[in-house]
Amino acid sequence: MAKKILIILSAFFSILFTIFIFTIPSRRQEIISPYLYDFQKERPLDRYGFENLRKREYPGSKIKFEKIISEEKTYISWLFSYQSDGKRITGMANLPKVCDGFLACQSKLPVVVMLRGYVDEKIYFTGLGTRKAAGVFAENGFLTLAPDFLGFGGSDSQSADILEARFYRPVEVLNLLSSIKNLPQANPKKIFLWGHSNGGQIALSVLEISQKAYPTVLWAPVTHGFPQAVFDYLGELDDQGLKVKEAIDKFLEEYNPEKYSVDNYFLDIQAPIQVHQGENDQLVKISWTDEFVAKMESLGKKIVYFKYPQNDHNLKQSWDLVVQRDIEFFRRNLHPVE
Repeated sequence: MAKKILIILSAFFSILFTIFIFTIPSRRQEIISPYLYDFQKERPLDRYGFENLRKREYPGSKIKFEKIISEEKTYISWLFSYQSDGKRITGMANLPKVCDGFLACQSKLPVVVMLRGYVDEKIYFTGLGTRKAAGVFAENGFLTLAPDFLGFGGSDSQSADILEARFYRPVEVLNLLSSIKNLPQANPKKIFLWGHSNGGQIALSVLEISQKAYPTVLWAPVTHGFPQAVFDYLGELDDQGLKVKEAIDKFLEEYNPEKYSVDNYFLDIQAPIQVHQGENDQLVKISWTDEFVAKMESLGKKIVYFKYPQNDHNLKQSWDLVVQRDIEFFRRNLHPVE
């Protein structure tokens, strides 16, 4: 009997020893590698990866025409506002006079959403970077909406986090696009995008995230991916350059930049695009735009490319021709966008 009990106890302790041996490594791993748990948690900037931005909703809001900025012969410029995730964003709207005040037009108007490039907030005013071209588009029957963006004009403040403020820009535009259906003068199925410089990169981001075929015009667009598109201009930021670089270095320690990078999603663009590039542009090198257009062509995308000798970043020397080509492009693409 004693021998039987000894055998049973021996087997029992053998089983315990085996369990102990096979479970200790995993327990040790839990103790010495808490990073594995942290890695699985959602981090603050994960929500702005393009694939995550595709998953969220953009409910839009009412677009309010708040006050008249100026009245021209064929259109009225208004200060407008809308909401993006509860934050107020202002901008300039140009309403052709075929519409009678706030009453709906007999035929709803096509809309051009205009996205400006970088401007120092200290000198910025509503309409800077878009108002001249917007005026011509309005003269030709297009309702224009040019958001100031958070932190500019009469908008609410942007995030204090440099990178979050940058990554949120496409969200601001996507919420504006969703709001157009609530504007009685606008045709929400005839929407165009226009972007200059960094506004061009925001436009590309919107096309990639939404995967909608908004016909798009790009003037000297920033097309490098993140963070290269920022590094290209660190020299222009003076004493802010070091602060920006430090933020990016910290970001790269935790996040995969490809998830936030416009050049990683060119294949997902469904829209026809028209590109204008000055050959004497000191801010966006013509070789960069050449590479972008070549890449889009290799992917089978619909893209038209115009180069302008002696033209600067704002295409000042051929401005009238560039704007006329944009109007023709918009008119060719007036078919509804679903």
